[in-house]
Amino acid sequence: MQITDLSVRELSDELAKGGLSSVEITKAYLDAIERDNSTEKPLNAYINVFNELALDCASEADKRIKTGDFSALTGIPIAFKDNINIKGYPTTCASKILSGYKATYDATIVEILVNREGMIPLGKTNLDEFAMGSSTETSFYGVTRNPYDRDRIPGGSSGGSAAAVAGKLAPVALGSDTGGSIRQPASLCGVVGVKPTYGAISRYGVVAFASSLDQIGPLARNVEDASLLLEFLIEHESRDATSLDLGKKKFNLNPDVKGLKIGVPKEYFVEGMDKEVETNIRVLIDKLVSEGAEIVDISLPHTEYAVPTYYILSTAEASSNLERFDGVRYGYREKSETLSEMYIKTRSNGFGEEVKRRIMLGTYVLSAGYYDAYYLKSLKARTLIKRDLDSALKKVDLILAPTSPTAAFKIGEKINDPIAMYLSDIFTLSVNLAGLPGLSVPCGFTEDGLPVGAQVIGNLLDEEKVLSLALAIEKLSS
Repeated sequence: MQITDLSVRELSDELAKGGLSSVEITKAYLDAIERDNSTEKPLNAYINVFNELALDCASEADKRIKTGDFSALTGIPIAFKDNINIKGYPTTCASKILSGYKATYDATIVEILVNREGMIPLGKTNLDEFAMGSSTETSFYGVTRNPYDRDRIPGGSSGGSAAAVAGKLAPVALGSDTGGSIRQPASLCGVVGVKPTYGAISRYGVVAFASSLDQIGPLARNVEDASLLLEFLIEHESRDATSLDLGKKKFNLNPDVKGLKIGVPKEYFVEGMDKEVETNIRVLIDKLVSEGAEIVDISLPHTEYAVPTYYILSTAEASSNLERFDGVRYGYREKSETLSEMYIKTRSNGFGEEVKRRIMLGTYVLSAGYYDAYYLKSLKARTLIKRDLDSALKKVDLILAPTSPTAAFKIGEKINDPIAMYLSDIFTLSVNLAGLPGLSVPCGFTEDGLPVGAQVIGNLLDEEKVLSLALAIEKLSS
């Protein structure tokens, strides 16, 4: 078995007993990235690879391990989505407008995982520009490919992180999830992706897309690895006003589903959904019943409003958050005769088409005369969507649904059809609007060998229960 085949837990055990060094593990991953980049169709999972930094950190981790001063994560390589700051290294958000910019401080999650626990930063992964997309095709640095079929997309916006983990170019990675951007690519790439309760993990040092929706979470090859990373990531951050003080977390996962009430929403099995995706979910439901779970039919009647609600609220917040990228303080700048001309040229040439589309939409819905008609109504719709989920979760322990309505589609298939692309997140958006924990776990494959993911949704702060059901699904699907 190759080093890159080992799980985080297996790597940690090898490091603890001296079977492997962190330098050996890190070199194995850096070599794998280099080999992939030399192929005819590279995954293009990374925007920047930190060869020197990674090996320096690995050497320090080995010293720590020898002294006995280490945790289960010390010496383990990790990839970071490129909207997460690492001091002294580029943060591009996959946008031309941030070319040349280097972060001046570490994100909290980098402080925890790298500076304190001794994980090894392999590099920054590709994403849809400013995390706006569902396919990782809007990146200024080119499309990322799906490890299962390199002519298909990996999902988005955390497509680089998902592809890196699935393609064995990182044992684990971090992504951000605003409307499904961890769970949808996790589903399409056949890995585990977790969006925790809003505020459970600090977003300090993460470039904002839509601040009331964004959440950081792990992508891993199995539920145990994702759970382990979450235990370290959930920590209060005083510099983040949205950060919850939940104390130290330790998840005790129980895959026994006997007597568990699992709600299945009828609105998540809709016309236009891929039949093979539905078949895999239905087969999974039958397996859960055979294990003693109780399946309860539930209704989330306002689901049909999730897409327009999300795209009004998220673009409104994005138009505000991206106002700071004007050529004055960060990255790319166009030479011009006047200040106003510089603003216009820099933003016109620095932002991609999808980002400009969303800025324009967000500015429109916040403008005088349209605020009440669009933005205010969307806030009310968000409340109704949250009430649907809260009501359902009073009747059941957890909710089970497909993560994505389709398996991975071909590169270029939907890039010129924004509405079709936006519908890729139809099953994940409501979880962000409600601030609930959600997770995607592999549950099967299509006839073409493409992964299908099942989504588990739980009550606020119920990550342990969500992870436990995901572990049960993982065992039933293996």
